[in-house]
Amino acid sequence: AASPAAEVCPVSRTPLCFRVASINTAEAEAGSVRGLNLAAGGMQRATELGQKERGKIWHRKPGSSAGDGIIVNVVHNVVGYPTKIIRFLHVAFDTAGEAFIAGDHQGNIYVFDLSRNSFKLVQRTGQACTALAFNLRRKTEYLVALADYSVKCFDTETKELVSWMKGHESTVSSISVDVSGRHAITTSVDTAQLWDLDTFQRKRKLNVNLSVGIQKVYFLPLSNTILSCFKDDSIFAWESDTLHCKYQLPVPDESPIHYKSFAVTRDGRALVAGGKSNFLHLWCLNARQLQRIIQMPPKVRTIRHLEFLPDSFDGGSSQVVGALSQDGIMRFINIQTCKLLFDIGNLDNGISTAAVSPNGHYIAAILEDGSLTIYNVRALSQELNKPPPPLVKIVADRAKTEDLKNVSIPSGLKMRVTSGKVERSWRGTSAGKETKARILKPPGTVLEDKENELPAGLNKKRLRALLKEFGEYPEKYRMFIWRSLLQLPENHASFSSLTDKGTHPAYLGIHEKYPIKSRKLLRILQRVLSAMAHWSTIFSEVSYLPLLAFPFVKLFQNNQLIGFEVVATVVINWCQHWFEYFPNPPINLLGMIENILAHHDKELLQHLVNYNITSQSYAWPLLETLFSEVLTRSEWLMLFDNIFSNHPSFLLMAVAAYLICSRSPLLHCNIKEDLENFFHHRNNLDLAAVIKEAYHLMDSTPEDVHPRRMLDDFLPLTKGQYPIFNKYPTFIVNYQTQERERIWQEELNYLKERQLAHQLEAESVRRQAENAAWYRQQELLQEAEEQRRKILLEEEQKLVEQRMRLAAVNREMKIKELQVLDAAQKRFLKYQQDQQKTELRRLDDEIDRKISLRDKETAALIHDIKVRNMELEIQKRIFEQQLAKKQEAVTQNVRGQLGINWIKADIEDQEFKNQLELDQCPDVEEYKNIVEELAGSDQLSNNKDWQAQMLSRQRDYSLKQQKSQAELECLARKNKEKEAMLFDMMKDFEHQQWAKVAVKPAEPETWQQGEGDAASWRRQLLPDGANEDTDPDDQVYRNPHDPSVRPYDSRTKCPMKHEMDLLLGSGDQNPTSLCLNDMTFDSSIQLSLDRGRMDRERKERELMTGVRELRQKLATRARLRYSTNSLTDSAT
Repeated sequence: AASPAAEVCPVSRTPLCFRVASINTAEAEAGSVRGLNLAAGGMQRATELGQKERGKIWHRKPGSSAGDGIIVNVVHNVVGYPTKIIRFLHVAFDTAGEAFIAGDHQGNIYVFDLSRNSFKLVQRTGQACTALAFNLRRKTEYLVALADYSVKCFDTETKELVSWMKGHESTVSSISVDVSGRHAITTSVDTAQLWDLDTFQRKRKLNVNLSVGIQKVYFLPLSNTILSCFKDDSIFAWESDTLHCKYQLPVPDESPIHYKSFAVTRDGRALVAGGKSNFLHLWCLNARQLQRIIQMPPKVRTIRHLEFLPDSFDGGSSQVVGALSQDGIMRFINIQTCKLLFDIGNLDNGISTAAVSPNGHYIAAILEDGSLTIYNVRALSQELNKPPPPLVKIVADRAKTEDLKNVSIPSGLKMRVTSGKVERSWRGTSAGKETKARILKPPGTVLEDKENELPAGLNKKRLRALLKEFGEYPEKYRMFIWRSLLQLPENHASFSSLTDKGTHPAYLGIHEKYPIKSRKLLRILQRVLSAMAHWSTIFSEVSYLPLLAFPFVKLFQNNQLIGFEVVATVVINWCQHWFEYFPNPPINLLGMIENILAHHDKELLQHLVNYNITSQSYAWPLLETLFSEVLTRSEWLMLFDNIFSNHPSFLLMAVAAYLICSRSPLLHCNIKEDLENFFHHRNNLDLAAVIKEAYHLMDSTPEDVHPRRMLDDFLPLTKGQYPIFNKYPTFIVNYQTQERERIWQEELNYLKERQLAHQLEAESVRRQAENAAWYRQQELLQEAEEQRRKILLEEEQKLVEQRMRLAAVNREMKIKELQVLDAAQKRFLKYQQDQQKTELRRLDDEIDRKISLRDKETAALIHDIKVRNMELEIQKRIFEQQLAKKQEAVTQNVRGQLGINWIKADIEDQEFKNQLELDQCPDVEEYKNIVEELAGSDQLSNNKDWQAQMLSRQRDYSLKQQKSQAELECLARKNKEKEAMLFDMMKDFEHQQWAKVAVKPAEPETWQQGEGDAASWRRQLLPDGANEDTDPDDQVYRNPHDPSVRPYDSRTKCPMKHEMDLLLGSGDQNPTSLCLNDMTFDSSIQLSLDRGRMDRERKERELMTGVRELRQKLATRARLRYSTNSLTDSAT
């Protein structure tokens, strides 16, 4: 590195600014070659995720000797669409640095374990992530910020949602976790929030004005300090516990660089900040001052991301920082020596963001195409760690040295040694046969390959053979091959100088003429066209340049430099002699195409001439758009694979081949408009046949007609500075430029004059409006004044009238007041009457309700008594049946006794007869007597047995009868007890009814006070036979003359004892005397089953009499009260 140039800091007066030593030309070329080879080498180490949820990251891990340091390139493509990639957005390493998580724009979260060579899908959030954090206290948990402004915590093992934190109103740009893993800070543009990761509750919130905006808020390592960086380049340090401001870093006096990215060393002592410039500010946080300003190479214009590269032996004070610039390359420099150590990424597919593992072993970078590349830091820094060259050197032999020189001098290129292929016999046992070797490439071809050698180790001849075999280059390596074929110099400085001039005026309104949907693509096209116009003036006048450049710009939209150089190379080589007849089409080239067509297909040319179709109609539309209007994307790429691999005249041959292959539809077309429209739309044409015909035309066209003799060979762009392009009529372009500038100036002057006229007209209109408004205001004021005078007069008249009306109203009010008092008194009296009537109606309703309730209860009791009577009747009939059965048994017994007696008499008579016969025949008689005695004894024993059976049956019947009698007695006793309970319930009900009747309703306080005075009036108004001294309630209880009224005790309001004895029966009676099966009771004493019914009817009559008397008493009291009030009012 060259000695750095130092500047003096106005704050500390110490040398600060250092320039990073740039790589020399050879190193730059080597770096570009390495970047070009990255696509070829990296593709071989690519891992496609597809729909796999787990698997291996790499199948064969490269060793540390790999020059590019790439371990693997992870691509998440869509199944069935290999070219469609699901882009990764963010990565975050864990605390150990051996695993990291990555999230894509579809919400898939993957965990990549580098130590175990495995990955797995741990979550599908359904929306894109905006920030990640994987260094929490619980090792399996991680934080992810989503597009809906929320932050979620998931577990990698259980795949479950741990917590859901809400509170942000804009996108969360970063998540910072402290060293303990217990607290986290989430940052958005307008707010920063501090979270407790144990409870997932928000502890503090920082709100700022949107005009200032928050850039980033994060924890410092190994401390409890929080750094907050704002968009005005101010940096504050806060205590994380109390949130008190500890200090503020001073803002540099020089022009602000608008900080965008920050990085802190592991010990928390140094801070590096970068933004919209190529300067890095190195702050010492202990001294709280700017320590150094580092200037990056000129090609760096913006710092997008910063990361410190840790080392195991630096004690946390990292010395290497990685700076990701706008060109997608991340450069690692030493902040002490300001030396560029190495870089990662390439211009074709730059890095969008990156993360460095805490142990400093790996770098995970997300490329612009959405893929994820993992780098090995040891392999990247291997060149730096090489040992010094050996001090001992061997003296070589002179003859060998000369031989080596003779071998290496002629070619100066790499030589590849190819071994011959040995053919052996089938059985391998023939010793006499010679072994023949076939040499694949003679030594003399090395010099011939010199012209075919391309950068990055490619060979044009082999590429042509590959193209001839397959018809096109591989899709993955097409861009790499094109860059090698076109030999692009990649002049970053020259391109930057062209783009720094800004947008050319000729392309300011390109969006109006070409409304491209993608705004990014439109800006890139505008920038490339402006660079072309700044490079050569002719390109600001060429109207078809956007059509010509758009396919290449769209193809290389991720690398504007390559897109510009491809367009410039195409213009210099394949657009030769296009601008000699400007602003007209290149007549000479169109004449060449017409000559080719006349030589190979005169019929088609004559057909076009017959319909007045010139080469400007059928050849120029294909040339000015480079076939982009008539071919699809894949066909266009296939065609330009062949165009870039051949002489520039191949483009003209392709136009002629397109016409010849389209001869059939062209010959059948007889309308000029259709023929012209044919060359502006896609047609059903086999492109492979077109390319084959183009090669045929290249080989079969004679030299006098062949455009090769008019066009120069391929000439690449020069390195360092782009060549001067002036192959156009300068005077015409200058004249048009001058005319355009003059017209532009006149238009500006006209616009200024028109604007001035509009301003004067607006000013005059404004003044007229102001004058009209002033006059109108004066008129309104006068009208308002006259109106106010009229209003005052009217108000005075109204006031006089109101006073007169007020006096009349006062008189009327007094009269009305008297009337109202009268009406109020009458209304009050009527209200009292209505209240009394309402009370009477309420009492009547209550009485009716109670009567209906009593009727229902009575009906229920009557129904129960009927049921009991039916049960008793059934028991009576059963008992009568039993008595009849018993009587029948007794009758049968008597009949049995009579039968026995008759049998005995017959036996005695028979014995008497037998005795008479025995007397006549002694022997025979003796025998008969013996027989008769035996028969008699048998008969007697039989009779005794029958009697014994009859007696036992009678005894069993007696026992059963006694048992049934006992059961009947028990049933009668229970029936009597239930009747007693029923009578008690009826008695309680009557007590309640009489208690309600006995309670006197509370009278108003005013009536109680005047009750004594109204008593005398009531005595005068009562009839002569009425006795006021006797309480009607007591009459109800003490009326002995009414036979339907039961005697009650006047003190207890209960029935008399002797009445209860009559109802319930005397206690001296024997319950057994009431049994129905007792045959000994007197016939005069009979059980009356209707006794309860008679008692209930009598009680009902008594209750109805009491209700009638109660209603009479209430009516009498109401009449007395009304008469008393009337007399009192009349007296007053």
